[in-house]
Amino acid sequence: MISLDFQSRAPIYEQLKSRIIELVMLEVFQPDDQLPSVRSLARDLGVNPNTVQKAYQDLEREGIIYSLGGKGSFISGQDSGSQGIRRQALEKFYGVAADCAGIGIEQQELCELLDKIYKTKGVLAE
Repeated sequence: MISLDFQSRAPIYEQLKSRIIELVMLEVFQPDDQLPSVRSLARDLGVNPNTVQKAYQDLEREGIIYSLGGKGSFISGQDSGSQGIRRQALEKFYGVAADCAGIGIEQQELCELLDKIYKTKGVLAE
């Protein structure tokens, strides 16, 4: 379910974080689902437990997961977790779109790129 690209330039903890966010947004992980323990996920992925811990800490700070002492980490409720993810994604998109406009990239070019992205992800753009 969770896979990493060890050839990527993206840090492993960022990849892990992104993959968990993706699984939350696709509703593979439901609110209150328990995530694998840090040690077991690190062992399964072949990474250092500190890497998994850092990803979990970032996700908790962002409200996507929560931890219960002695019990583990769990997916936050839909309202706080997925809304936070959506807000962050839209903020990033706004910044990138503003940068593109600032360097003269036309709106039509961005719209065509968005169409392509949504079509390749299996989502039909309207």
